[in-house]
Amino acid sequence: MADTASVSRTDLEGRRKKLRKQRRKKIIQTVWQSFALVSLTGGLLWATVQPTWLVKTEQDVKVSGNQLLSADKIQSLLPLSYPQSVWKIEPSHIAQSLQKQPLIAHASVTRRLFPPGLIVEVIERVPVAIVQKTQASDEKTPLLLLDATGVLINVDTKNLKTLKAGLPNLKVIGSPDQYREFWGMLYEAVSQSSVEITKIDCQDLTNVILTTEIGLVHLGALGPQLTEQIKVLAQMRHLPAKINTNKIQYIDLTNPNLPTMQLQNSTKELITPRAKR
Repeated sequence: MADTASVSRTDLEGRRKKLRKQRRKKIIQTVWQSFALVSLTGGLLWATVQPTWLVKTEQDVKVSGNQLLSADKIQSLLPLSYPQSVWKIEPSHIAQSLQKQPLIAHASVTRRLFPPGLIVEVIERVPVAIVQKTQASDEKTPLLLLDATGVLINVDTKNLKTLKAGLPNLKVIGSPDQYREFWGMLYEAVSQSSVEITKIDCQDLTNVILTTEIGLVHLGALGPQLTEQIKVLAQMRHLPAKINTNKIQYIDLTNPNLPTMQLQNSTKELITPRAKR
C-alpha cells in the first residue's frame, strides 16, 4: 500500500509540473501573438501615412465607362484636393457626388493600392434628343436633353465642350410633362425608322408631327398603330423620285392603312406605299 501511495503522489506531481509548463508555454505564445499583432498594426499605420500612399494628382485616378464625358472632365468633378492619402479618401462619398452630375446615372469608386490611386467607373445617361418647349425657344434658355427613358438632363452650355460626342440630331418640341408617358414608345419607334427623322412636334398630342427627310408627317394621336405608321413611312422613301417634295404640304399617316399627302394646292392624294421586297 505504501508503494502504491508513493507512486500516486509521484504521478500527480508530474502531471502538475506538466500542466504548469503548458500554462507557461501558452502565456508566452499569447504574449508573442499580441506583440506581433501590435507590431503589425503599428507597421500598417506607419505605412499608411508614408508619401508612397498618396494620390498625388488627377492622373492617379483611372476613369472607365465614359462615352460622353472625357476622363479629364470626370477627374475634375471629383471632390478631392491633392495630394491626399488614399486611406483618407471616402469612395462612397465621391460616388454620390458624381451621381449628382446630370450625365452620370451611376458611379462606383474603389481604392487602388499599387500604385496608389482611385478607380472610377461610371454609367452615363445617353442623351437622344434636344428638348425645345416651343418652336421659338430662346437660345439663352438652359439646354435640356432627354434620354431614351424620358429622364431630363440639364446641361450647362459652358460645359458642352467637355462632351466627347456631339449633341443628338433629334429635337423634340413641347413640354416634357405632356409626352413623358409616351416617350419610351415614341422614341423606340422613331429610332428604328429608316427614314431620317430630325424633329418631333409634341405640342399637340392629338396630332404629333414628324419632320423627316421627305417632309412633314402627321401621325395623329399616339397609339398602338405607331409601329405600323413608322413601317409605312419607311415604304415612302421613293416619294422624292416620283414627286417634287416641295409640292407636298404634309403626309398624313393618321390611318396607316390609307396614307395620303396634302399638296400645297389644297388637294389630297392617296399614297400607294412601295411593297416590301
